[in-house]
Amino acid sequence: MTQFIIRALQKFDKLTSAQVKDLLSSMADEIERLEAVLDSMDEGLLVCGTDHNLILANKASERLIPMMLPEGNPRSQVAEQGIWNSIRDDKIASFFEKTLRSGDRVIDREFEAENKGLRRLLSISILPLVKNHRVTGSLIHVNDITEKRGREARMRRMENLASLTTLAAGVAHEIKNPLGSISIHIQLLQKAMKKNEELYYMSHPEDADSDQGPTGYLKLFNRYIGVINEEIERLNHIVVDFLFAVKPMGAELREGNINAFLREVLGFVRFELEEAHVRTVLDLEENLPLADFDERILKQAVLNLIQNAQGAMKGGGTLTIETEKQDAEIFIRIRDTGIGIPEKDLSKIFEPYFTTKENGSGLGLTLVFKIIREHRGEISVQSKEGEGSCFTITLPVSKRERRLLPEMQVNPEANYEV
Repeated sequence: MTQFIIRALQKFDKLTSAQVKDLLSSMADEIERLEAVLDSMDEGLLVCGTDHNLILANKASERLIPMMLPEGNPRSQVAEQGIWNSIRDDKIASFFEKTLRSGDRVIDREFEAENKGLRRLLSISILPLVKNHRVTGSLIHVNDITEKRGREARMRRMENLASLTTLAAGVAHEIKNPLGSISIHIQLLQKAMKKNEELYYMSHPEDADSDQGPTGYLKLFNRYIGVINEEIERLNHIVVDFLFAVKPMGAELREGNINAFLREVLGFVRFELEEAHVRTVLDLEENLPLADFDERILKQAVLNLIQNAQGAMKGGGTLTIETEKQDAEIFIRIRDTGIGIPEKDLSKIFEPYFTTKENGSGLGLTLVFKIIREHRGEISVQSKEGEGSCFTITLPVSKRERRLLPEMQVNPEANYEV
């Protein structure tokens, strides 16, 4: 088509008005077709001139990049200033300015950005736009890799769980038996020392309240033995977590009401939350479809998330539990107003052994991940330091409910506070 236009322009003086009209019509059709192609792409494309002003942006780029575009038809207008002045995200704007001014070629630089209420992970490339061996501007390619990175993270977690299974199966049994033996002998040692204390105090009653001499050493002994018992108990908990992580859960999925289940779980921890000055809000969607779940192990996962939320709100705060139906899926969101999770840790929190707690085993959220996967569901997290975190559990609607979705009637309960 381009060659045809060039040849037509060479003979433009000889064209009749009808031929000029046909030529312009053909050009308009070609431009419209190219715009349709650009707007049909999932990837964002932005074109800048040599002055770094925005010349063209397809629809995907407007959806992915937080921009302030000119009014009217922004994709056909030229901005009056460098494109970075039209970007609402400071990191991306700075990247654009630095790269475009230097003329560098950058491939697949990753940024996390929020646009129109959605947070996405973007891969951005900036390439020179070359025509006739001459740079005539810049081409910016934007790709949404949020789902890709999510799949990679889920695959990595599953691989880590497989590694955990192999390691923990062997190690846990090797540790548990010696721990049991140590615990028994510590108890025997305590009984023997208790007898010695009784005999000593019978012959030296005046030393009962003293912290000096033999009495002081007896009290130190009891304190040290107490520390040993605490550490044995902690190691036992870690071993139990290991064993739980490696053994098949045998989830027995039964059709049930998620709203009723969440109210029951919240009732179980209500007084503990009140003592911690945590205000609880339930926002449950009415007529929520039934889901297939194992109440016993799903309860363990939800309690773990609630306890983590409570731990993140040391001085109190608000815990919000929401449910929502979208298509054939049920979303459970557990949201807190706590300290939040550092951005660098967000991709690692479901991995085995990773913990930010001083005495954590690093298996709590790994087990939550495993439980949700046993339910054929997904779990994700969004968080900002100083603002709080939101864990989202996605469960499939039960097969029977999927068939009866339009006629479904479930006990309604929504938008109330506990």
